[in-house]
Amino acid sequence: MNRIHRNGLTIAKPLYDLVNNEILPETGVMPDVFWDGFEYAIETLAPINRALLEKREAMQKQLDEYNVSRNGDADSFGDYEGFLKQIGYIVPDGPAFQISTQNVDEEIATQAAPQLVVPVKNARFALNAVNARWGSLYDALYGTDAIPEDGGAETTSEYNPIRGQKVVEFGRELLDQAAPLLIGSHADVVQYAMVDGELVATLKNGDAVQLMDPKQCIGYRGKVASPETVLLVNNALHIEIQIDRDGVIGRMDLAGVQDIVLEAAVTTIMDCEDSVAAVDAEDKVEVYQNWLGLMKGTLSDRFEKGGRTVTRSMNPDRDYLDKLGNKYSLPGRSLMFIRNVGHLMTTPAILDKGGNEVPEGIMDAFITSLAAIHDLKGNTSRKNSRAGSINIVKPKMHGPEEVAFTVTLFETVENVLGLAPNTLKVGIMDEERRTTVNLKECIRAAKERVVFINTGFLDRTGDEIHSSMHAGAFVPKTEMKKQAWIQAYEDWNVDIGLECGLPGKAQIGKGMWAMPDEMAAMLEQKGSHPLAGANTAWVPSPNGATLHATHYHNINVAERQRELRSRNRASLNDILTLPLLPKERVLSDEEVQAELDNNTQGILGYVVRWIDQGIGCSKVPDIHNIGLMEDRATLRISSQHIANWLLHGICSEEQVMDSLKRTAKIVDQQNQSDASYSDIAPSYDGIAFKAASDLIFKGVAQPSGYTEPLLHAYRLEKKAC
Repeated sequence: MNRIHRNGLTIAKPLYDLVNNEILPETGVMPDVFWDGFEYAIETLAPINRALLEKREAMQKQLDEYNVSRNGDADSFGDYEGFLKQIGYIVPDGPAFQISTQNVDEEIATQAAPQLVVPVKNARFALNAVNARWGSLYDALYGTDAIPEDGGAETTSEYNPIRGQKVVEFGRELLDQAAPLLIGSHADVVQYAMVDGELVATLKNGDAVQLMDPKQCIGYRGKVASPETVLLVNNALHIEIQIDRDGVIGRMDLAGVQDIVLEAAVTTIMDCEDSVAAVDAEDKVEVYQNWLGLMKGTLSDRFEKGGRTVTRSMNPDRDYLDKLGNKYSLPGRSLMFIRNVGHLMTTPAILDKGGNEVPEGIMDAFITSLAAIHDLKGNTSRKNSRAGSINIVKPKMHGPEEVAFTVTLFETVENVLGLAPNTLKVGIMDEERRTTVNLKECIRAAKERVVFINTGFLDRTGDEIHSSMHAGAFVPKTEMKKQAWIQAYEDWNVDIGLECGLPGKAQIGKGMWAMPDEMAAMLEQKGSHPLAGANTAWVPSPNGATLHATHYHNINVAERQRELRSRNRASLNDILTLPLLPKERVLSDEEVQAELDNNTQGILGYVVRWIDQGIGCSKVPDIHNIGLMEDRATLRISSQHIANWLLHGICSEEQVMDSLKRTAKIVDQQNQSDASYSDIAPSYDGIAFKAASDLIFKGVAQPSGYTEPLLHAYRLEKKAC
């Protein structure tokens, strides 16, 4: 690849051309200012970055030595908390404080709702996500297992009116709960109309009734006597009742209701990290181009669907009349965060004056922020942040020092790009153990910028295993969620967030529902997230966002957070209780084999797509053929778990290799319909198989148990082939 030499930097030409020719114009930032500022940042910040990574490894060595000295005896850990404080792993809690973040978008500050996370490298996924701010409840119910198929309600090729009726009943029950009538049920309405500026529903018995709270109707479209759309609000989320008496559904409905549309994924994280396979300048250009298109409102994608070509682009805002007949609009798209990569990885896209790869996180901060200036300046047809902020999620930070470094990086970016102080907001992923136990001080380090804290079970478990790798064998992965530290960790995150004043200024988030085909189970279980005090939680699809939105109508998160403020903090002792296998428990051969097969199949199913096809996130069938949304976080926990069992003699290298080879055949079968797929078996000599094997057998030596170093190296090797 051709490279451009500019001062002390050596830049891949495609990236240099993208920045100079597509991103910089109309930002008000001159090329010399940008590149000189970037070089200065590399000279001053890259050494600090390296030192922080070295501190991680030094602290891990201290943990390993402490754990080895206890010889796997969970009862001999003594004053473990005292040891962690002694080595600086746990820092002292400072005085009470409240965050002071300003210019926060309403979607973050006041709207509790689902959140989508998608690879920004995939334009189609990105567009689907940004347009998932609004979703058809009827489609989400009818097209998933959220509605059971018993009693003649099967999903058929033609419209099934029995199934459709169950969908309608669900929708009316939601309306009765979210916006109840003064008398009667929405199921009995035959006509909605605007009368003297208020919504009036005529029931089938002839009664004309208003909403129990008339203020919940805030607008409409169409004529007052026969509106096309009625706009309601509940718990700061909007609901559209869409009326069309000529529609397929509407002509069979008493009130002519064609659909109920919910405001759903009000925020979306466009991901440059765990769900993306971006290993070189070519990949990063694709990532940055898509982000630029989202910021300028120009991103579109053409693809084949159902035998025809479909063009997808960003939805416009939604127009209404208020109750006085005045025009106004609501956002038609999710508010977008951009998730930069963490502090660990470097990138060959730019080399410093010594010929070293620059930290990828520094490059992300500069280029994604530069692209977002188009939104700030109004160089867009699809506005993102109305508060004038650039919202950046920063993953995989270990403790307050690393959060403080991110703040320094953001200050540098603002200075170079001419942005006002604290324009760049930060989302703190609470997914590393040293961040969890120091969460209050992590938030303090970014108290003028923080707009988001979020738990992440998978990465957090991966770090739990790696941090205590030498302490003993861990319980089977399937039992991990039952361990004391997990519930304490989830509660602790909320407790600290409330204590530091996040409500009304920042999101407190929960992790992903990883089974996109299991929407009935999601409806049953994921209400626990808003009930836990989280005002957002991750979902795997637009349908998932629409269905999860129903939970935020059932639960007023602001009220729930006020209730939770009075409880005591979760137990730090529970958080520090390692999920080790009791010495008296002996796993059967069948238990060990089942755990190995489940892990190796998941590892191979994900890695083969990552290495061979550059797919960083996809629905991967597990060993029982249940589709799971897999990314590097799931890979981290699976590979670290086997590495731990190998280290402590629960299984042998021969057993693991045998499991890898047997489950490779299953993975091949599961992908046989993919024309671009290359079989792993029977040769077992492909780059992907070697990568999967190394993630396990070299897992103990990987920095923090991260998968990126090996994945990037093998993906580059594959691309070179």
